[in-house]
Amino acid sequence: MSTFNIQSAREAFPALKQNQVFFENAGGSQTLGSVVEAITNYLTKTNVQLGATYPTSVKSSQLYAEGYEAAAKYINSPTENIVLGSSTTQLFRNLSFAFKFPAGSELVISSIDHEANIAAWLDLADRLSLKIKWWTPKSKENPKLLASDLPELLTDKTVLVTCTHASNVLGTIHDIKAIAAEVHKIKDAVLCVDGVAYSPHRHLDMQDLGVDFYCFSWYKVYGPHIAMLYASPLGMSTTKSLGHYFNPHATLQHKLGLAGSSYELTAAIPAVVAYIGASPKETWSAIEKHEGELQTLLLDYLNSRKDVTIYGEKSADTKLRVATISFTVAGWKSKDVVDKVEELSNGEMAIRWGGMYSVRLLEDVLGLGYDGVVRVSMVHYNTVDEVKRLIGLFEQVLEKK
Repeated sequence: MSTFNIQSAREAFPALKQNQVFFENAGGSQTLGSVVEAITNYLTKTNVQLGATYPTSVKSSQLYAEGYEAAAKYINSPTENIVLGSSTTQLFRNLSFAFKFPAGSELVISSIDHEANIAAWLDLADRLSLKIKWWTPKSKENPKLLASDLPELLTDKTVLVTCTHASNVLGTIHDIKAIAAEVHKIKDAVLCVDGVAYSPHRHLDMQDLGVDFYCFSWYKVYGPHIAMLYASPLGMSTTKSLGHYFNPHATLQHKLGLAGSSYELTAAIPAVVAYIGASPKETWSAIEKHEGELQTLLLDYLNSRKDVTIYGEKSADTKLRVATISFTVAGWKSKDVVDKVEELSNGEMAIRWGGMYSVRLLEDVLGLGYDGVVRVSMVHYNTVDEVKRLIGLFEQVLEKK
């Protein structure tokens, strides 16, 4: 998109033509029509093995290479420093088997992350006899990972720190540049960031962030069901190769790919990059402004209710949060709120309840049980009218109590 326009944006997504309002985008955005077309074209015209010399294979190899190049350029990274794979969960697990830390080394693990950025490191610690230090926000009311909390956790034995760029439950944005600077005060320590909940909302630049590992899923960013992991030069140096012995092991793809870069999905990534356009910062700035209007509407309503508890930033400031908003209602189970909204809207409104794979955050930090929170997660193709209709439904449901 050269200039962001909500109507033209909506027209790019075939799924939006049906009678369904998608407010569960943190679980997976809708897919661009151009992405669907790219996948179809690959499967119907170039679905062969890469690397051969006959014309169809040459074309297939070219499309695959262009997918990697577009993905790398999108986050301002050399192509050699990224790998595409089935999911963020899988890529973090692959990465965990590539680390070669000495026994007794220390891992600092965020307790408010999606389980994808926790389970792999707990298993790593168990396999290599590493020590776990939990990084838990000091505020229970508005849990936030702060760089200023790290000095008391870091030692000369620290080898890995993990955290999320934005919580998939709280929506809170963390200052990754400041966190990276603090981590890198420890010689050879690396920072691994889960960017899944942040990437659908903001521009990404790995060189600016200064991270060592960063992962997100393209299917949360309007694309195909595939994920991407980036590694800095320091990150690359800390990993061994899991690939076949005869590969050169010079790229992150050779090290960790394990044939996980689905050909047709990789070939569809340039369509996502083309949608964002030649001036990505301008596009994302327009998206941020629009999403700011959406989250202001919903947060103003939720903040006005004394029976509602918002988890995460209560402010609608787009520098503090993304448009993923979670809350509970006094006297209500979160499941019952969602069920009633679905019932009143005849299934049109798609929202969600539960823990959203961040169960440690829900149970250990927020003190909530299995029922969890009500989550409304918006992106740029959602409209002001949709948010107003959802608020009207909340009003009807909650006043009935």
